[in-house]
Amino acid sequence: MTDITITKKNGSVVEVECTGHTGFGEEGEDILCAGLSTLVQSTLLGLLQVVGINVKYTTGEGSLRFTLPQKLSQQQRHDADVLLDTMLVAIDDFYTEYSDYINLEVR
Repeated sequence: MTDITITKKNGSVVEVECTGHTGFGEEGEDILCAGLSTLVQSTLLGLLQVVGINVKYTTGEGSLRFTLPQKLSQQQRHDADVLLDTMLVAIDDFYTEYSDYINLEVR
């Protein structure tokens, strides 16, 4: 089971945490886990390299957590919202189809 926790403040995503493996397929061939990982990692890379936000992140075996800084310019917040809201819509779509393998909490 992959646990995904999305934390929002004032309507904007400020933290994302993903832990665990979905268990949908065998290790190394789990396309659901690979899809989720690609989605979340691509969002983090977009925040870091495209938007230019100094996002704090940690990784571990089967885990990724990142937190946005509190102070962002209006443009950075807008761009971050576009990326993060798109990520959330996609994760929610995965969750709708594969809730036996994904736990999604938005708070």
